[in-house]
Amino acid sequence: MNKIFNGRYTAKTEQPFVVFLIGMRINKWWRFDKWFPVASAMGPMLQTLFTNPEKGFLHAEFFWNVSGPVLIQYWRSFEDLEHFARNPSDPHLGAWKKFNQAVGADGSVGIWHETYTVNPDQFESVYSNMPRFGLAAAMDHVEAVGRRYTARKRLEANKTDELAVESK
Repeated sequence: MNKIFNGRYTAKTEQPFVVFLIGMRINKWWRFDKWFPVASAMGPMLQTLFTNPEKGFLHAEFFWNVSGPVLIQYWRSFEDLEHFARNPSDPHLGAWKKFNQAVGADGSVGIWHETYTVNPDQFESVYSNMPRFGLAAAMDHVEAVGRRYTARKRLEANKTDELAVESK
């Protein structure tokens, strides 16, 4: 079990980063032959990413919603994410081609993703009585005290941190 950090914590970074949400929607549950290969393709991708941090992948959190799996991923940059997606020697491109060949537009399985580029002064987070989680597992995990105690103060602190880095 992961260590619980009692109290309030937040994530801190002075670098821009990318939040990438990706998921699968199972539209026809009885089409196991269609959705199982799609769901299985994520394992090798995550294995590659977790074992090769030089690719720019920082962390991921996995969830199930009513219609299928969802991953929240944190990346160093959009360029790193795009390179992984398009690089023939990484597992994504082959899985994407197989999806298009096996499922295409038949409607049995849906996939989706959303990509957000975030500057260090444009996010805030809080984790109370939690293990390192989400963005705080991808970035610095710091106590949310003083100028980081409330959401507004965290946003202001991130802005101040960025200005301090720019002035160096």
